[in-house]
Amino acid sequence: MPDLHPFIAGLPKAELHVHHVGSASPRIVADLAARHPDSKVPTDPEALADYFTFTDFAHFIEVYLSVVDLIRTPDDVRHLTYEVARDMARQNIRYAELTITPYSSTRRGIEETAFMAAIEDARKAAEAELGVILRWCFDIPGEAGLEAAAETARLAVDLRPEGLVSFGLGGPEIGVPRPQFKPYFDRARAAGLHSVPHAGETTGPETIWDALRDLGAERIGHGTSATRDPELLAHLAEHRIALEVCPTSNIATRAVTDLDAHPVKEMVAAGVLVTINSDDPPMFGSDLNNEYAVAARLLELDERGLAQLAKNAVEASFLDPAGKARLTAEIDTYTEAWLAP
Repeated sequence: MPDLHPFIAGLPKAELHVHHVGSASPRIVADLAARHPDSKVPTDPEALADYFTFTDFAHFIEVYLSVVDLIRTPDDVRHLTYEVARDMARQNIRYAELTITPYSSTRRGIEETAFMAAIEDARKAAEAELGVILRWCFDIPGEAGLEAAAETARLAVDLRPEGLVSFGLGGPEIGVPRPQFKPYFDRARAAGLHSVPHAGETTGPETIWDALRDLGAERIGHGTSATRDPELLAHLAEHRIALEVCPTSNIATRAVTDLDAHPVKEMVAAGVLVTINSDDPPMFGSDLNNEYAVAARLLELDERGLAQLAKNAVEASFLDPAGKARLTAEIDTYTEAWLAP
């Protein structure tokens, strides 16, 4: 196969499954750790690489939360958000729905309106200065229980920032059943927010069914176990419910044994709308460009196939129709120019 990395690097892209704190590159983490020297998070980039080597999903959550603890002031929030957008701009990511867990910050003492102001200031600056359109998904940290769910729903509905488009559920799946969060998703959906919970990453297809039936899921975060249930695959394909697939993440957290065993090929073969995403890219030593290269290998794609993956993300996004049309046209124009003799 030809080297597709140069094409991927210039391809205009949208990303739908990427976490706010999880997008903090070693450069950003080192900045934040230097601000808070009492943290156990190392400030040396090489030491950070070792720190971000996970033994399993539980260890990943432990490390993730130690980085969350570096976000202590509104200025930390603003710095993180803008610098994440800067890293996205370098990858030609034009639009991203960034998953934010406000409960993790407000319970650590950041005043809630100051938190909202910080992310919104960074969002507006990123669009004006970097050309990156950001939107927010506020997600419930499932491991924190129903108190966190109630607080996240309140923050989303009562203090709704301009950039907020969706409501999610992250954290561990094992021992955290989806149905218990139904009242909070009902409240968010009634306020006009879209439903995008994680499901079926480390548990079976029934968790995905629960997300669909009880939480009204419009997209599924990960959904790696969907291929175990042909009826579920058919349902997802028929209703154009996208799966937010994050290949390298699934290997790093041991949700999938290795890349060659990743079920993305079966998902595509079943007609499911698949989007490619990076999840927590620096923590997994990856980025969206690398994930597209991985997908190209697993799915045996050429440039047009990769362009279609990029358009899948636009289709599944919550960008407004005019924005979708512009970004889709930009992808087509870039691809045709690249392939022109």
